Amino acid sequence: MIVGSICMSHSPLMDRNRAKPETEQSFRDAVQDAAQLFDALRPDLVIVFYPDHLNGFQYNILPTLCIGARARSLGDYGTVPGEVRVDEEAALSLSSRVIEQGIDAALSFDMLVDHGATQPLELLVGESGGQLPPVIPIFINCAAKPRPPFFRARAFGEAVGKWAQERPERILIIGSGGLSHDPPLPNIATASPEAKERMISGAASSFADRLARQGGVFRAGVAFKEGKTGLRDLNPDWDKSFMAAMANGTVAIVDDWVESDVVAAGGGGANEVRCWIAAMAALSMDGPYRTVSEFYAPVPEWITGMGLMTAIPKDLSVE
Repeated sequence: MIVGSICMSHSPLMDRNRAKPETEQSFRDAVQDAAQLFDALRPDLVIVFYPDHLNGFQYNILPTLCIGARARSLGDYGTVPGEVRVDEEAALSLSSRVIEQGIDAALSFDMLVDHGATQPLELLVGESGGQLPPVIPIFINCAAKPRPPFFRARAFGEAVGKWAQERPERILIIGSGGLSHDPPLPNIATASPEAKERMISGAASSFADRLARQGGVFRAGVAFKEGKTGLRDLNPDWDKSFMAAMANGTVAIVDDWVESDVVAAGGGGANEVRCWIAAMAALSMDGPYRTVSEFYAPVPEWITGMGLMTAIPKDLSVE
């Protein structure tokens, strides 16, 4: 059974580049509210739709969708490295079920996840102090072309939701990513020959390379706040409109979206809203839902429109 959904932005900069104290406190308060709901829902299994940032998936093989049966965390940007506790049996069942529904999602027994998957989990569990239940990480390609259409992310979410609705476990669905932001990501079209070869070969970055890349992102955050980069501005109006559509249950509004329009409105990172779309589409398979809490603030220090929304089935009561 599906017990709810938590969708939230992530940012690798939040523990390094300080935002205004009142903004940080408001965000932490919103995370705490979401963590309290997480505890109250008592999930036995957590599904997390997440985007990778060309860390775990590169151009040696780049699926548009992938379900993890086993996974390990890269540990980038201060997240915890090592094995992720995945419910392998449930993941294999999910893989078979979505394929039966016409969704050709890949399957991995060696999924390397980055902060896109782990940061929301660590924030939620860190606030509550509890133990994270087994998870199923589900990758949606949002960083590198070719990306799945937005309507495909919705259809994938619905297929996952139909499976979750049939299961005996109490299943919580997380969507990680977005909202408007335009982070500096590796681009195979403009990368150096060495970087391009590494992306094509799928070779793991060295520790020194990761530190250099992370340092570049930290510096970009400082420069962005000062208006000294060519990155697109945050777009609070677009962010709030998207969140309203998800809160109102009008997930199918994305079916007519064109990626170039989304990038023009919200930057390259806005492609990550595919994960929110999939999560809310999955929740909708249990019938109408209602939002429990919402938060939004544009945070230039984190180069991200930071949103957080929690929702549960309309008829579900939470003590």
